[in-house]
Amino acid sequence: MSLLYVLTPVDFNSSDVSCDCLAHRFGNAADRPDRARAYDTDLTDAEWERIRPLLPVPAWMEGRGGRPEGYCHRVMLDAIFYVVDGGIKWRAMPVDFPPWHRVYAFFRRWRETGLVAELHDRLRGTVREAQGRDAEPTAAVIDSQSVKADAVVGSTSRGYDGGKKINGRRRHLICDTTGVLLMINVTAGSVTDRQAAADMLPVLRDRFPTIARLWADGGYTGTLITWALAALHLVVTVIKRSDDVAGFVVLPRRWVVERTFAWLMRSRRLARDYERRPDTSEVMILWSMTMLMTRRLAAPARA
Repeated sequence: MSLLYVLTPVDFNSSDVSCDCLAHRFGNAADRPDRARAYDTDLTDAEWERIRPLLPVPAWMEGRGGRPEGYCHRVMLDAIFYVVDGGIKWRAMPVDFPPWHRVYAFFRRWRETGLVAELHDRLRGTVREAQGRDAEPTAAVIDSQSVKADAVVGSTSRGYDGGKKINGRRRHLICDTTGVLLMINVTAGSVTDRQAAADMLPVLRDRFPTIARLWADGGYTGTLITWALAALHLVVTVIKRSDDVAGFVVLPRRWVVERTFAWLMRSRRLARDYERRPDTSEVMILWSMTMLMTRRLAAPARA
């Protein structure tokens, strides 16, 4: 894990710069004009104040290669949030943002180095602590969502979900009891819930050793439950829908993960899978949750 953003006061490269991101303070972004914020996806000053201390330090500041960045980190985050929330193509980036290929290079670099996952995890811990909870969860909920895939999605990473009758990909999601994302795994639509869970649960146990209980729906029944208890010491409880009830019914615990999927679907880029690579789809989901948690942290306290 990389260092946190530098917080000690330093001199700017230029006296005319108002942004305090590292690209302005130590990089080459100070030579570029400031951008006027005009979209509802742009970070407010309150949101930037909450997210800035949690940003990972870029490689060029840690001596791991690369050159000082020439574009403001805050503007880059605004541009990515605009893509994720609006569902636009990279090449349709508005002209008041940096050129689309520079924004995509930033997005790709953070995907390959795991910096977006690092930022997301730090935000999750901060959100949980702001709610009066421990940073590490003790229980979780698992479910999946099938979405149609765009034509750019190759046959090697797409499949047919016979239950939902959808040709595309499936998002396997594990969240805590408040709905905040813990793990995401994007697979072909033909991969069943039990198959994905068998791959995800050992990783969940390693990353979150405090989790002792997991709630799931009927798609996770069978030997998965006994295997999780014997091999991982993880209690998986299946909450089934009653056949005697008609219409929509809020099921205990399961509604939490369903609400998380509803949060994600507010981001238009996630309404369908437009990404060539499954890991890019996962990163888009992480950016969507990052945007949601940032807004939640900066929201004024309710009376």
